[in-house]
Amino acid sequence: MKAHTKYLQLHLQERWGFRNITPEVQAAVDESGVQEGMVLVNPMHITASVFINDDESGLHQDFLVWLDKLAPYIPTDHYKHHRTGEDNADAHLKRQIMGRETVVAITKGRLDLGTWEQIFYGEFDGCRNKRILIKILGV
Repeated sequence: MKAHTKYLQLHLQERWGFRNITPEVQAAVDESGVQEGMVLVNPMHITASVFINDDESGLHQDFLVWLDKLAPYIPTDHYKHHRTGEDNADAHLKRQIMGRETVVAITKGRLDLGTWEQIFYGEFDGCRNKRILIKILGV
């Protein structure tokens, strides 16, 4: 059994947004030499997400609009979290909705994704450095 760990550093300039990280995850799988196994991808931050979906800009905009309806950034006065001096309660809620992490099978050295599936980093409290864990296990 092999284990390989890689960390990605990201810094989105926007407060909210998505970035396709599939190429970086596949590169980590390539580095690992694992042919059969699993890869865990985790944003390691409580206001960010990793998820799998279609790489289509209209869908990404739909996600952002939908998420802001469910957990609006403004008005901020209705979030108890903000009483601590923070202004990112909406980001914590959006992360819960989009998910904490994803696990993908590795088959013959490649990410075993569906036809339109891609791995995305979701940022809900951006404009600062964030770290993403890529943990690969297999043979």
